[in-house]
Amino acid sequence: MIKLRAIRGMRDVLPDETPMWQWLEGKFRHMAFRYGYQEMRLPLLEPVALFERAVGEATDIVSKEMYNFLDKSGEHITLRPEGTSGCMRAVLEQNMCYNKTQRLWYQGPMFRYERPQKGRLRQFTQFGVEAFGMPGADIDAELIFMVRDLFQELGILQHVRLEINSLGTARERSQYRQELVAWFEQHRELLDEESLVRLEVNPLRILDSKNPQMQEMIEQAPRLLDFLEDESRQHFTTLCQLLDSADIPWRLNTRLVRGLDYYTRTVFEWVTDKLGAQGTVCGGGRYDGLADLFGDKSLPACGFAIGIERLLLLIQAVSDKDNPQWHYRPDVTITSELEDGNIRALLLAEFLRQRCPQRYIAVDCSGARLKRQHQNALKSHGQYIVTLNHDGAIRLWDLANNQQSEVSDAQLAEALQQASVR
Repeated sequence: MIKLRAIRGMRDVLPDETPMWQWLEGKFRHMAFRYGYQEMRLPLLEPVALFERAVGEATDIVSKEMYNFLDKSGEHITLRPEGTSGCMRAVLEQNMCYNKTQRLWYQGPMFRYERPQKGRLRQFTQFGVEAFGMPGADIDAELIFMVRDLFQELGILQHVRLEINSLGTARERSQYRQELVAWFEQHRELLDEESLVRLEVNPLRILDSKNPQMQEMIEQAPRLLDFLEDESRQHFTTLCQLLDSADIPWRLNTRLVRGLDYYTRTVFEWVTDKLGAQGTVCGGGRYDGLADLFGDKSLPACGFAIGIERLLLLIQAVSDKDNPQWHYRPDVTITSELEDGNIRALLLAEFLRQRCPQRYIAVDCSGARLKRQHQNALKSHGQYIVTLNHDGAIRLWDLANNQQSEVSDAQLAEALQQASVR
């Protein structure tokens, strides 16, 4: 018999975990709305050509990691590997920036055929924020402000640090690329196999290398900041001043280039030392040239994305206490020792839900002995256990005070209404 398993790199989020996901997703939604961003829901499937143009054919994402295939009509499509390209496609297709700007956010699964490890899955979930039609450094700063406020709300701000850089414009980057290639050619004997490939297709990615034998040579390589013209330099200076004014510490990382070809000018990452090699918990920047790649008129844009699985790992790693909102805990569990107890218990539960809509009410329909029902109810760490006895009486067990009392339906509802909700 074939034993069915989840596909490698794709995992189930079990009921014990989903309350923490819902808690975090609620924090995302609240923060986005606080900053005036509206939710966008995007397709999981997109044309392969979208990412070949936007992300870059030479990137690892497009050349190695996409789940792409021909559909039944022969169209070459893919499960989306990231959200920005699809969001830009939708904005242009729906003409959403005609005489106005847009602030958008989305959330959902992305897919990349990577080597699975802690904090890196083949199906992973992203929270993404994108701003369209605003060219200034002020909107770049707003995105960073939002992430700072989110991390503060989550209690992890002291465990992350902000790194920033500027990639300049396409013209500035082209000039820098020539100097960088010349530098790496001079030190070709130090380049590893992966860097030799990148030298031909995307030499800026060599700056990302973690090879310890290349670090000294990379540190001495030309800096992109030295190739910025006045406008790009002023943009970056303004961003730094805004961050300083908001008391947000930052570190200049001249090797920060991000892994996608569409970035221009501002790039940033929030990184942590608490998760080992997978230290980036948020990444983003500006991509003013992305609309041009689609043959549309220029549209300034910037955004960021946060991997939810990795962020949850960080929250769990640094949290020193358990949060009740991370668990599903019914306020009331209804148990019964009657043979037809399920019917009466279900009707009582429905009565209580109508009278006490703020309460979470569960019914034990297992048919187990009453002792086992009580044991299971105690494991759920609820507030009350209600028992339907053989004699028709209803007993209310207040777990916090360890007090039991006999009540009527109406008295039970009144007690639940008056008691505080956790």
